[in-house]
Amino acid sequence: MDSRTVALIRTTFKAVAAEEGGPEKLSRSFYSILFTDYPGVRDYFPAAMDAQRDRLITAIAYALERLEEPDKLLPFLAQLGRDHRKYGVQPAHYVAVANSLKSALRLFAGAEMWTDEVATAWDEGLATISGAMISAADKEMTPATWTGTVVEHREVLRNLSIIRVQLDTPMQYAAGQYLSVQIPSRPRMWRYLSPANPANPNGEIEFHVRGVLGGWVSPALVAHTAVGDQWALGSPLGGLGVPRNTKRKMLMVGCGTGIAPLRAQIMAMAQRRVNPKVHLFVGGHHPCDLYDLQVLSQLAIANKWLTVTPVTESDENPWWYYDSGEPHPNLPGLEPRVTGQIGKVVAGYGPWADRDVQIVGSPSMVQTTKFRLMAAGTQAQSIRHDPLF
Repeated sequence: MDSRTVALIRTTFKAVAAEEGGPEKLSRSFYSILFTDYPGVRDYFPAAMDAQRDRLITAIAYALERLEEPDKLLPFLAQLGRDHRKYGVQPAHYVAVANSLKSALRLFAGAEMWTDEVATAWDEGLATISGAMISAADKEMTPATWTGTVVEHREVLRNLSIIRVQLDTPMQYAAGQYLSVQIPSRPRMWRYLSPANPANPNGEIEFHVRGVLGGWVSPALVAHTAVGDQWALGSPLGGLGVPRNTKRKMLMVGCGTGIAPLRAQIMAMAQRRVNPKVHLFVGGHHPCDLYDLQVLSQLAIANKWLTVTPVTESDENPWWYYDSGEPHPNLPGLEPRVTGQIGKVVAGYGPWADRDVQIVGSPSMVQTTKFRLMAAGTQAQSIRHDPLF
């Protein structure tokens, strides 16, 4: 796409999104048009649409930011195309989505902004997106979904569990990627989780799951998962992964269960003969949130290229934490725990201009940490994080 086409697409979307409640209104309008004009499509979506609406806008925004970077956009779209096979999506569905999205955009943009040139630009942009997704899906030879059996469910905090799943067929994924999972009690409601271990020939995957207050899926995962439950899993997604350049040092920043994809990468690196220096900051609100320090301690002791610094915003645990004191005080191989906001702490440890940076956590944590690092001199192109679904 030429720069003019890209500019028209971005300008239209930003104008609609800038209105008060714009993203939510656009998403609701899109799905209303889609389900009205193509009623058969409704069966592909969950009954509760809140999370689905948010993901739509996030995915669109993520793609639009990379329209002029095909080396980043096309792999992302290919992953989405392979993942969408789990829904049974056909090429005709992409047409329905494109038509409905254009109708919703035209409704909010108004006749003055939605010119023939703008409509043509969106036709080209959506054709590029759908074409890349359809092509990747057609070429893929792996299963549309994998099935797995829960073999362990261990509660480590009141709202956080470690769950191990044994796949019927091993899956190949890059350490650092994430997967969509569907549990029996929440049909058609897929939740994204990051494996905390690298892919292995035995098909064993460990997930770290925190229950989100008001969420539809995560509370059920944490509170009601039982050994023997059958899960469905989609194709791997995400752009994080161990860089091939073994000379460029790495900075990893993870909060809460965001430690999972970073830990998986460190485990994968531990299997290599040569690695760069890695400084991992692992954060949480309270000391008890640093639930995985025992494993990180073992990794740091065994791999001298790894430095691990725990960070918490508070020095005290909440009243409901069922243990006393810090969960793992003075573990060998770890740096002393630091108190403070993790983005500020990490930026203060810099400079990190020579590092390949990865950040995993909540959207607000990722953005805050990213901006603090950039303000301290780290280049944006050196910082990686996945779409903030």
